[in-house]
Amino acid sequence: MRHIQLGDIEKHFWLARSVARRMGVSLTEAMADGRLSHQAYAEIVTRCRAADCSEGCVLWLAEQQHEMTPEPPCCAIADALRQLR
Repeated sequence: MRHIQLGDIEKHFWLARSVARRMGVSLTEAMADGRLSHQAYAEIVTRCRAADCSEGCVLWLAEQQHEMTPEPPCCAIADALRQLR
């Protein structure tokens, strides 16, 4: 069984929220209106933590000027965020 090193939970919590917001998704609103469960939110953050692309996401976020942009090229949570949009 392969052990996956997970990234810092706080860093990836904020990265996931920031990428979602740039894609036009509010994870808070999705939870409030029942489209996103606590478990699914935790899974999104965990997938983000398991991906090895946080530096790319940080750079991508720094380059974004508008909401509703396509996700970063290596985004591990893009499918889930597109479904919430």
